[in-house]
Amino acid sequence: MSPKIKIATTSLAGCFGCHMSFLDIDERITALAEVVEFDRSPLTDIEHCGPCDIGLIEGGVCNSENVHVLREFRKNCKVLVAVGACAINGGLPALRNFVSVEACLLEAYRDGIGVDNPQIPSDPELPLLLDKVHPIHEIVKVDYFMPGCPPSADVFWTFLSALIEGREPSLPYELVHYD
Repeated sequence: MSPKIKIATTSLAGCFGCHMSFLDIDERITALAEVVEFDRSPLTDIEHCGPCDIGLIEGGVCNSENVHVLREFRKNCKVLVAVGACAINGGLPALRNFVSVEACLLEAYRDGIGVDNPQIPSDPELPLLLDKVHPIHEIVKVDYFMPGCPPSADVFWTFLSALIEGREPSLPYELVHYD
């Protein structure tokens, strides 16, 4: 029996929708578990990624913690896949790129509608915000891009099946969409 392929996943700045879509492969996850072992993922609750064959990462890079997690993830994954619009181009979190960080914080925590007890969080343990949200390829080398917002479960299945079988992933046009 050949060793299982190790897969890890993580999320940066985003909505976690790509992970939810991945879990929508439903009963196919049993077949996947026959040939892969999950490292860091929502299924294992492992905090730090160990050496892996395939890393799936969703979300953009908006703060210093995201940069650290992304670099650690890249270091441990032979193949890194940017999953979804936020990882590929910053997605919705990148809408803040059109205003300063200060203006964004003031709107969110002091001046915005419904703000009660206005104060900007300043705990030293909070990660420092970057001046803009970056797609992950601006920080580390990315091997593949899995489009979609989120990519459908069938996209995950088609893409991962190809990688696991040693084929170049190819997605039919009708599978790629943005909800």
